[in-house]
Amino acid sequence: MILQFGAGNFLRAFVDLFVSQTGFDEVVVVQSTGIERAEALNRAGGRYHVAVQGFVEGRVIDETEEVRSISKALHAGTRWYEVLETACRPDMRWIVSNTTEAGFALDEADVENRGVPSSYPAKLLAVLLARHAAGLPGPVILPCELIEHNGDRLRALVLEQAARWQVSPDAVAWLGESCTWLNNLVDRIVPGPPKAHPLLGTDPLLLSAEPFAFWAIETTGSFGLQHPAVVTAPDITPYYLRKVRILNGLHSALVCHALPMGIATVRECVEHPEVGPWLEDLLFNEIVPVLEGRVDDPAGFARTTLDRFRNPFLEHKLSAIALNHEAKLRVRLLPTYEEYRSKFGREPELLGRLIK
Repeated sequence: MILQFGAGNFLRAFVDLFVSQTGFDEVVVVQSTGIERAEALNRAGGRYHVAVQGFVEGRVIDETEEVRSISKALHAGTRWYEVLETACRPDMRWIVSNTTEAGFALDEADVENRGVPSSYPAKLLAVLLARHAAGLPGPVILPCELIEHNGDRLRALVLEQAARWQVSPDAVAWLGESCTWLNNLVDRIVPGPPKAHPLLGTDPLLLSAEPFAFWAIETTGSFGLQHPAVVTAPDITPYYLRKVRILNGLHSALVCHALPMGIATVRECVEHPEVGPWLEDLLFNEIVPVLEGRVDDPAGFARTTLDRFRNPFLEHKLSAIALNHEAKLRVRLLPTYEEYRSKFGREPELLGRLIK
């Protein structure tokens, strides 16, 4: 059994879909913010559909899959005792979450361990302590928040909360040694319900998702879920590097180059007679060469990225990407510019114009 903190769109079109596709296990969902999604999942018997829509290798994909992996959904505020009971099931082996970056923080309201904890780290600690008290082994913990070293950071937060609660030394040792905290990287665009679909009127939980999906798990051991989107590695840092420099780097480059031209969306950029070739030139002649030998198949990932940008079902606005633009440039493009100069001994023409 998998205990899942979060009933949002991403986990339902990512983890829950993968589990359903493979028959790997059942999922029990915990919703902390609001109760509506949990009630809707229970009314539907945990079933809903995901429309996989996008552009892959020159062809449009528009397929629909039913998700059947969720057995029930629990609202933390009203069914917390059942959450703790579920955590004590002997067959519970994973805890997954997607609470956004805001969820990776402690709350002063959680000074004492009583009632329903406020923050996610405190909720997780309460769940794990209940399992420890039952004499059960620690689970695998997979935080799917888009935070580098997310497993390590969540473990540190939980141990900090344990110190606040003055948890016993043996329980603290169990948290660190019996529980497995895995860093991981998730990548898939899940925009919400499709704009048009035959099931829109009958499935209130209907979602759309792009065909691309990638889940990198940092582990030296075996990983139970065998799925084409899942890769394991002892160090997933190169996968972060590849995503930030190629996918996110191109997004920020388009803000610099295309937004001043009045172009509104990423898809318009790749289809534009001037911006499209410019983007490919930047990608394959300045970004990919810097990453060769450092990450897995940067050219292949680059081609897949352009397919993702061409998705006719998505309207990814450059204005949204432009938020915090200067900070993003320093992380996504400036290092590539500097490494290109160091590696090749000359100025990268296109990157140079973007940086300056």
